[in-house]
Amino acid sequence: MKNLLTAFLLLISFSLFSQQINVVTFNIRFNTENDGINAWPNRIEMATGLLKFHEADLFGLQEALHGQILDVQKNMPGFEWFGVGRDDGEKGGEFSPVFYNKSKLILIESGTFWLSETPEKPSKGWDAALNRVVTWGKFKSKVTGKMFYYYNTHFDHRGDEARKNSADLIVWKISEMAGNSGYPVILTGDFNLTPESQGITNIKKYLRDSREITITPPYGPVGTFNSFDWNAPMKDRIDYVFVNEMVDVLKYAALTDSKEMRWPSDHLPVLAKIQLK
Repeated sequence: MKNLLTAFLLLISFSLFSQQINVVTFNIRFNTENDGINAWPNRIEMATGLLKFHEADLFGLQEALHGQILDVQKNMPGFEWFGVGRDDGEKGGEFSPVFYNKSKLILIESGTFWLSETPEKPSKGWDAALNRVVTWGKFKSKVTGKMFYYYNTHFDHRGDEARKNSADLIVWKISEMAGNSGYPVILTGDFNLTPESQGITNIKKYLRDSREITITPPYGPVGTFNSFDWNAPMKDRIDYVFVNEMVDVLKYAALTDSKEMRWPSDHLPVLAKIQLK
């Protein structure tokens, strides 16, 4: 009886002082009529239904236009979001917004920086084709009171130099903001880089790839880009969830949810169930 009571108290203690968070990175593909049957109005329910079914607590989107963000917000009650358009720092162009479950998480501070030589203002960096941003937030868990940093981004699709320098800038910024705090750090995004690239190698000098350290074996295909092709081989992994040493990754999955042989986006969302140390 005493042993059972001890085990029960340990279980209660564990649940009180730890929290599991489902983190998702999801390039939802911008809204364009050129996608035909795969245009955003035909995918809203699939995309948000997926996030709800897999119980996402914290997710970063890429390629989201302001109208798409409002669609997601409408379909995700209980969530708040933040971020700015990459073109003008307001509503212009694509966002890399962050959504969070306000019943579990408190946003303490947030901001945006551009992936360029002038990160403090809307700008295009190096040989990039387009402006690119990082949206970040400092959060507090309502369950444990623990603080952590979350960063979400979308690297350029053309500029080799821009992608490499963007990786270095993110590492420097994270180190500057969170390096000595001892806080957990999470970085998500569409990096337009495969695992062997210099940019990913540079990020992994500071952060860990959740697919490589998950306690449960990775689930789903290796690749994360399907180009709306049902028969796509999906060998290229370009979407990631990175964490620092203060985060345990319990599960990792590239989600292949679909409907009537159609994908919710041209990228697979990536989910990592994490636990803050």
